[in-house]
Amino acid sequence: MKTLASLLKNIKLRSSPTRLCLPYNTKTVGVINSKGLLFKFKPLSTFNSSLFHPSSLTLHSYYNTTSLSSNHTTEDHSEHQDLVIEEWEEEDDSDPQIGDGGAGGGVVLQNVPWGETVLSIAREVLLQFGDDIKLYAFKTTPRGYIYVRLDKLTNEYGCPGMEEVERYSREYKKRLEEEGSKGQIPDDLALEVSSPGAERLLMVPNDLHRFKDFPMVVWYVEEARAEEKMGVFFLESIETETEHCVWKLADVRENRDPASKGRPLNRKQRDWRLKLPYTMVKKVSLYLDF
Repeated sequence: MKTLASLLKNIKLRSSPTRLCLPYNTKTVGVINSKGLLFKFKPLSTFNSSLFHPSSLTLHSYYNTTSLSSNHTTEDHSEHQDLVIEEWEEEDDSDPQIGDGGAGGGVVLQNVPWGETVLSIAREVLLQFGDDIKLYAFKTTPRGYIYVRLDKLTNEYGCPGMEEVERYSREYKKRLEEEGSKGQIPDDLALEVSSPGAERLLMVPNDLHRFKDFPMVVWYVEEARAEEKMGVFFLESIETETEHCVWKLADVRENRDPASKGRPLNRKQRDWRLKLPYTMVKKVSLYLDF
């Protein structure tokens, strides 16, 4: 039975130009396609540990022409591939937080002087895609890295297709080159474009109805107590006027009695509801073992 995590990954795998089966202890692998774009791959714990799969739909592109040139031979690509992988600045892999510019969404510029300019360009490029694709997260770093995460509103998982990510990366890179040649921004920025990822945090209340068909992990504080709790729920309803959301227990392993030997929830559990004001919901993500 496929989990939600594996389904999200498989959607991305289908559109990936390269699939790899490598020893599990292999670290990061990069593949440069004919357009000079580097595709990055990592192992996934949700898959068989003997296999190696792309972890997300991601394009890494250095638009400095001295890094990746279409004139290089295959041997040259191998050399540059190792160089790019070794030097790539990884995003912080700590637990996502709302507005962190990564899996938590939002914009984080870290006070780089060219941040507002490249953000404005990123938004201008998005206008070419209509209302279907939005900027989920955007982050710049002092070392000259731009991280973009695109959210496809009409996809039930929020994942844009491979062609859409590549097209956006290509158009955005072109605009960055133009501004770089004018001296408006540095001319050696590195760009990563990806989907939000399975670990994305959901915005309350805007994303809740959109993902109502999936169980969600909810971190919350009950009004009568000060302690933070976590549960796996389905969204029952949203009360817009009073700014409350109503949750019901998801029929998943975490909510079942360990002594029940896998039996579904009983009637009392099925009828239980939790009503929370938006302000008491601290964090929501998709439950990936469904």
